[in-house]
Amino acid sequence: MEEADVKKYTEISKLGEFGLIKHLTDKIELLQPSTLKGVGDDAAVIAPPAAGEVMLLSTDMMAEGIHFELTYTPLRHLGYKTVAVNVSDICAMNGEPTQVVVSIAVSNQYSVESLDEIYKGIKFACKEYKVDLVGGDTTSSRSGLVIDVTILGKAPKEKVVYRNGAKPGDLLCVSGDLGASYAGLLLLEHARKAVGADPAKKPELQGYGYVLQKQLMPRARVDIVEMFRASDVVPTSMIDISDGLASEIHHICNASQTGCLLEELKVPIHEETTKVAKENGVPPSLFALSGGEDYELLFTINPADLKKLKEAGMITVIGEILPAEDGIMIAAKDGKMHPLAVQGWDGLKAK
Repeated sequence: MEEADVKKYTEISKLGEFGLIKHLTDKIELLQPSTLKGVGDDAAVIAPPAAGEVMLLSTDMMAEGIHFELTYTPLRHLGYKTVAVNVSDICAMNGEPTQVVVSIAVSNQYSVESLDEIYKGIKFACKEYKVDLVGGDTTSSRSGLVIDVTILGKAPKEKVVYRNGAKPGDLLCVSGDLGASYAGLLLLEHARKAVGADPAKKPELQGYGYVLQKQLMPRARVDIVEMFRASDVVPTSMIDISDGLASEIHHICNASQTGCLLEELKVPIHEETTKVAKENGVPPSLFALSGGEDYELLFTINPADLKKLKEAGMITVIGEILPAEDGIMIAAKDGKMHPLAVQGWDGLKAK
């Protein structure tokens, strides 16, 4: 083997904690005027929101073996995803992301080069979403990898959208399509098991680029928030779809003290998602209802605002908000009405 073919492996201990932080955060470009001081001091310095604006704050932690598997997750994609899922939380409040703080706990099985890959993904996401990386921490872990991201954002006070604003008569809408992320996860899990049983076997993943991308590198829907701004529309309630459509509908209805009617036939599902579902003996709508990690936006609007958003495109009306006494229901494909059940991923397993 040529020397050039040997991947460089630098033990983290050779740099030490402070050396590692300096290495990972070197040459960070700041994009937000509100960032007065980023990495390099005891604390970042952030200017307060402008008059009439409020600050948004969210955090999300991802742990190896629970939220991701490194057997099929590229480290660069993982870094990107940890930022994107936090940006999605700010989008769900109708806000604009501004700064992130990233902390990592890592075991000695990882090299400096491994962390470089993660940070390449983090920095790429920060550039894409115009977010400043302003700090964080690194520490050792006895097993595996944990990444914790805290994000700041801002929004005009009168345009912040909560989960509890839906009213009977509002239209239930969603961005993009649903169930693709779970379809991608299922393909990757099947591939991992197949390779484990026969290391010489190559997994069949060609033709599934869309669902794999939705799982490994989901995009936060900042474009939908920009559409709201351009259309002069403020949703009455909103949430991002991290736990499946059914679960998020229940969150909005419970917070708003309303019922809902979801029309199964109107739920948007990509053709690749449908293909994967059918190959596994599962109705495609179950992927959308219970799969999770789509990071699309689920929101309600006054019917009078529909025309403005339809002109912009990118959304689908999938139901209507009802009085609480009518319950949270789904009109199934066969025309029958049922209570909308919430089930975990176990309910998606092929029979």
